[in-house]
Amino acid sequence: MKFLFAIMLSLLALPGLAQNGPVGVFQNHGDIGKPKHAGNTGYDEATQTYHLKGSGYNIWFNRDEFQYAYRKIKGDFVLTGDFAFEGNKGNMHRKIGWMVRESLDEDAGATSAVAHGDGLTVMQWRALRGAYMRDPEDEIFFAKKSFQTIQLERRGQKLIMRVAHPGEPLQVVGSREIPNMKDSVWAGLFICSHDSDAVEEARVWNVRIDLPVADNYDPYKGGPLGCRLEVMDVTDGSRKVIYQSQNRFEAPNWMPDGKKILFNGGGYLYTIPVEGGEPQKLNSGAAIHNNNDHGISFDGKMLAISSHREGQAGGGSTVYTLPLSGGEPRQITEGTPSYFHGWDPSGKDILIVAQRNGNKLYNLYRVSLKDNKETPLTGNTGYHVDGPEFSPDGKYIYYNASVTGTMQIWRMRPDGSGKEQLTFDEYHSWFPHISPDGKWIVFISFPIDIVPPDDHPFCKRVMLRLMPVSGGAPRVIAWLYGGQGTLNGPCWSPDSKHIAFVSNYGRWDQ
Repeated sequence: MKFLFAIMLSLLALPGLAQNGPVGVFQNHGDIGKPKHAGNTGYDEATQTYHLKGSGYNIWFNRDEFQYAYRKIKGDFVLTGDFAFEGNKGNMHRKIGWMVRESLDEDAGATSAVAHGDGLTVMQWRALRGAYMRDPEDEIFFAKKSFQTIQLERRGQKLIMRVAHPGEPLQVVGSREIPNMKDSVWAGLFICSHDSDAVEEARVWNVRIDLPVADNYDPYKGGPLGCRLEVMDVTDGSRKVIYQSQNRFEAPNWMPDGKKILFNGGGYLYTIPVEGGEPQKLNSGAAIHNNNDHGISFDGKMLAISSHREGQAGGGSTVYTLPLSGGEPRQITEGTPSYFHGWDPSGKDILIVAQRNGNKLYNLYRVSLKDNKETPLTGNTGYHVDGPEFSPDGKYIYYNASVTGTMQIWRMRPDGSGKEQLTFDEYHSWFPHISPDGKWIVFISFPIDIVPPDDHPFCKRVMLRLMPVSGGAPRVIAWLYGGQGTLNGPCWSPDSKHIAFVSNYGRWDQ
């Protein structure tokens, strides 16, 4: 035993082997190299924020000195976080960001997605152990006082760095093939003062580590899909994970009392406190094949759901209503497939997306809850429409449509007249949701090079964007790995200050 203990002590004394214990989602943290002043990484559980403190001469030449919070990751990944230095003084070349290393040695092969103290962002790499760090292939400057969203993605042997100014889409800063990069690498957050006599501090929040699934992965055919239930403050962009599971779940609706969130998973409906905890099953009677299209009436009394009926066309999705407290559902639609998407503020009608009369395209219908009569709002136009939702004042129905060849956000009058396009950009945008105060729209956007306009699959790099209901330039409020099930149903808190959504993190079982 004494011999083994001595070996362990000698390993801890090896140069560059940082061993200060787990922090947040990272397996360990510590100083790499031999900085003059010791660094540290802390984690605030309440805000899910990392606080880094570190010294070091530089991350350059053929050796590095810095503070590192890291974990071992195998295969492809997407690392995303918001980074900001504490204070505006210090060396203009002090560094924070994401780093991937082949070992914890000071001269290890490494690639960094870096933000400097003067606002410079750059991707730098050391291709081989002991080699000199390579010059950047591109440089972008951001405002010194502003935080930056930094993303580092691995695809096989390629690493890609993206950066975003607050409210703007991510843009590629650099990409690099790293030949013979190990399948398993260390990855994490870092800080370096670029001044051996100084110690710098930074905070990092909205940290997400996602492991992409294969392009042909189909979660409907089984297999785990890691999901997080997140709550976001739309005023400052802060996000908090309140629940996560390797079993797929989707489409959160905020409950009227503001204290719980409703979501679906495994065919059932569940509620969970907004602070997190153990989900509780909601009684939906015989409807036990519920999908991600559900929502709560404006008066907070009723719930509309979409649940599959066996042996019906198009998978048999059928719309039902039931008391929000639970109970046996009442069938509303006979034709399938039918998907619920919005309540009339009066509570007399609902909005659905459906295929009817052999038409393979989906159209929008207003359905009377008195006699289940369906009134078409869109016709056989040759393009896809989806995601209808009433504004709280009942004056408009907001929806998404691919009229122009890309999926954009539109609105129309409750009778289907006065169709008006609201977004005009190079993204495919889906599922507009109107804040209860009637001022804002939040929706999900896919890059056009990832998906076709009429599809919204799982597990893609997507954005959540916010814009005024009257139109204007959308502002990015979140970058995530998600898509289908992220934001399908009404997602706003009753006070219009928060949203709830689901992000995917892949199969994080390393």
